[in-house]
Amino acid sequence: MKKLRKLNIATHRDLGYFFSSLIIIYCLSGFALNHVNDWNPDFIIEKETITIPGDYSTSNLSSELIKEFGKQVNETDNKVYDVPSPGKVKIYYDNASLLIDFTTNSGQYEKIIRRPVFYQSNLLHRNSIRGWKWVSDIFAGMLIIISVTGLFILKGKKGISGRGKWLIGAGALLPILVLIINEAFQ
Repeated sequence: MKKLRKLNIATHRDLGYFFSSLIIIYCLSGFALNHVNDWNPDFIIEKETITIPGDYSTSNLSSELIKEFGKQVNETDNKVYDVPSPGKVKIYYDNASLLIDFTTNSGQYEKIIRRPVFYQSNLLHRNSIRGWKWVSDIFAGMLIIISVTGLFILKGKKGISGRGKWLIGAGALLPILVLIINEAFQ
């Protein structure tokens, strides 16, 4: 029994250490994805309105003129441009675009930047990388093992036979109540 207890503690400790980084990554991503309606967890979208000096129209567009517009927003290499409607040109860059309205001599510049840490965390959490779902499945199994081995680390009144059983019950009660309430109001 003593050897089994030592093995349990060692398993809990070592798996906890090994998976601690992934646990933190998944927690950060979980916070971000929980609030997806409040902010974009993957990208920062920068918007800037600019004024276009001069009088232009879609009929006098040229590669040189497109490059001049790009300089106003610090873009030097446009990929393509089109005329989405009369009097407007949209210029596309890597992760950015500039929509110019010649009737108002203004432009709307939008740049998309990957949100540091959260973008990469969300890639892992959503299993967006080929083959990662297997790592994620193994990780889920290891979290179960970490949780179960943690239940048996303490003995006596502070362990699972004491207050531990009440804390487990209280912890299980919250999701059960939420599910019951959710079912009642559907």
